[in-house]
Amino acid sequence: MLKTGKDYRTLCDNFQWEVPESYNIGVDICDKWAGPGDRLALIYESDTGESQRYTFRDLKQRSNRLANGLQAMGIARGDRVGILLPQRPETAISHIAIYKLGGIAIPLFTLFGTDALAYRLGNSQASGVITDAANLPKILSIRDDLPQLRVIIVTEGEVPDGVADFQDLLSRGSDAFTPVQTLADDPALIIYTSGTTGPPKGALHAHRVLLGHLPGVEFPHNFFPCEGDRFWTPADWAWIGGLIDVLFPSWHHGIPVVAHRARKFDPEEAFHLLARHRIRNAFMPPTALKLMRQVAESSVPPDLKMRTIGSGGETLGEELLEWGRRVMGVTINEFYGQTECNLVVGNCSEVMPIRAGSMGRPIPGHTVAVVDEDGHPVPAGSVGEIAVRSPDPVMFLEYWKNPEATRKKIINGWSLTGDLARMDDDGYLWFVGRKDDLITSAGYRIGPAEIEDCIMKHPAVSMVAVIGRPDPLRTEIVKAFIVLREPGSASAETAREIQQFVRERLAAHEYPREIEFTESLPMTATGKIMRRELKARESK
Repeated sequence: MLKTGKDYRTLCDNFQWEVPESYNIGVDICDKWAGPGDRLALIYESDTGESQRYTFRDLKQRSNRLANGLQAMGIARGDRVGILLPQRPETAISHIAIYKLGGIAIPLFTLFGTDALAYRLGNSQASGVITDAANLPKILSIRDDLPQLRVIIVTEGEVPDGVADFQDLLSRGSDAFTPVQTLADDPALIIYTSGTTGPPKGALHAHRVLLGHLPGVEFPHNFFPCEGDRFWTPADWAWIGGLIDVLFPSWHHGIPVVAHRARKFDPEEAFHLLARHRIRNAFMPPTALKLMRQVAESSVPPDLKMRTIGSGGETLGEELLEWGRRVMGVTINEFYGQTECNLVVGNCSEVMPIRAGSMGRPIPGHTVAVVDEDGHPVPAGSVGEIAVRSPDPVMFLEYWKNPEATRKKIINGWSLTGDLARMDDDGYLWFVGRKDDLITSAGYRIGPAEIEDCIMKHPAVSMVAVIGRPDPLRTEIVKAFIVLREPGSASAETAREIQQFVRERLAAHEYPREIEFTESLPMTATGKIMRRELKARESK
């Protein structure tokens, strides 16, 4: 844990990792706090506005019962289990149970369509999946294509044949369970990250990934935790930002978390949620902050009690930083990372000047540099690729079943991020752009390949190329250039049909918000689509 009252350089010089040989996330974030007393762990506010409170003892009992139930259904150490749930208590209970069982959790976004789910569950060879009534039909529709999937559990609603009842497992299971003793380097979860030249890759993380995240949470949140801290994020727990930037680190420190995931982000309601639950710490994606800035300042509750706000994914700029100081009462600390190696660069307003436009400096415990194509650090002020020295406790183990992609990730002892930046003489990093074609939209990193593969399945499409078009609110939006089999069929109705086709099969954040029908696409001599030419055309 970082100590307060230190300057940046002293923090870096004095930092030491404390990673034990044996370590289990489930035990760390739950069982160690579940002793005598009723220590508050979770406040869950449903869509109806009702609030429920859970202590660490509640979570331990429920996760033990679920672990016993999963074990009885044949889920064993090393088995992969998907969690297709939003921010709610059952999501956290499922994660804890799977880790204590020695299993590997696969967080899944509830807005994923059937194609996205089938790929991730199939690629990971998941043995089970836990979902809710709203998403169960998707799982049932692809079950026959997933022979490895033996266990399906639904958290509420009607329970069809071949599906287990989550609540029944909790009511019948014993609340006594002995967690499997796992090593810190044993695998704990797979989080799928978008690729640019193929399907999504599963970043396999070890139990130690939580310990590796701690400095990256404590530093941008001004030496979190402090007395009275309480955390919330609108980011879904299916992504590393919601799960391991907020939920797990808070519970590692015994700090309560507020869970509420609206169907659609409401910026004015976000202000009232922060005030209503006396939330002091928040991870807010830049798009959420931009939407909140549009709310009239006269409508902002006067009783906000924020202590820290962290943000990452894109540069905020001086105007948004000043708005945060004036309206939220805090200096928003930006940070940087990626699914494979997260929270390695950041700001901490208590120990360093904030330079608008900079993502910050390397967080204590991590060695970060800007390197050339051969993996050698470049001089200050030069543009190169952001890289993190390997090994590092926060770094992923490998890409699941993809040794070639894993091999390409590390060069000369540095883990490459694919992001271009420059580092100034004081060690501040300044983002320049992506090295590849990855799209950054509303905080999501979106690979064009999966969208292109989906659009190609539409019977009207002959060829397609997907890029990110600059957008003032979302940073980029997904745009598709499409060559139709019958050029004369191009119409607004055809575009809407293709958009809905993608929404249903992939996810709402991945569908092309803009479609341009064209007679041809720019190609290399070997027949590869040149997305860079399309991007250059859009940036003019």
